[in-house]
Amino acid sequence: MAKRVGVLLSGCGRLDGSDVAESILTLLVLERAGAEAVCAAPDIDQAMVIDHVSGERLDGARNAWAEAARLAGPQVRPLSALGVDTIDALIVPGGEGPIATLSDYPEKHALCQIRPEVAQLLRAMLQSRRPMGFVGLSALLAARVLGPAAGVRLTVGSKGTPAAKHAAVMGADVRPCAPEDVIIDQKARVYSTPGLLAEGARLPSVARAVDRLVRAVVANARDRAPNAPPPDSFDVTGVTTDRDRGSA
Repeated sequence: MAKRVGVLLSGCGRLDGSDVAESILTLLVLERAGAEAVCAAPDIDQAMVIDHVSGERLDGARNAWAEAARLAGPQVRPLSALGVDTIDALIVPGGEGPIATLSDYPEKHALCQIRPEVAQLLRAMLQSRRPMGFVGLSALLAARVLGPAAGVRLTVGSKGTPAAKHAAVMGADVRPCAPEDVIIDQKARVYSTPGLLAEGARLPSVARAVDRLVRAVVANARDRAPNAPPPDSFDVTGVTTDRDRGSA
């Protein structure tokens, strides 16, 4: 039976929802890896609507669930229907949506609050040892929820950026990362890559990193057969793992 991987979306568009390129790359690699993507988004309005040409904020509202269907089609389910018992792993593409619609990070930064259903899902995934992947700014969700609980190791791109500093204050073990690399926390089974957030990132390098991240998440998801033991950690070329912890 194919492994079911939740893909948590938060609208459609790099500046106010889920990044389109990172989302489509995730879905493409999941299919190539033989996994089933289970896409979900909250049935709420996006925190903001941005003109992607001018960068200016627009009046009006857009529903994050309806907008996510632009990426994943009508089969995208509401976040309320995505539970830890329905998926074997989870991936969250980047963009501004994960931090603006799924949290209040733009206003409160390191003191932000994550939407309760998102925080509950991440904690349940951690407790059940199901792998999670985060691309770009979505890693701030992991930093806020899993940082205090597990000191989770992750990246939000270049060292010294505001996001990286905030993630460290949240309790995460923050590491810089090149656009085509992946940071792995083997203990927490958390995988992260900066995506298009990284300085100098281009689509080919981001595609290679997303491919590595998604395949590692799928490989480390438990087989859905009853009582199957968790697999050994899967390592890939171009990643940093727990073996390097403390080497920064």
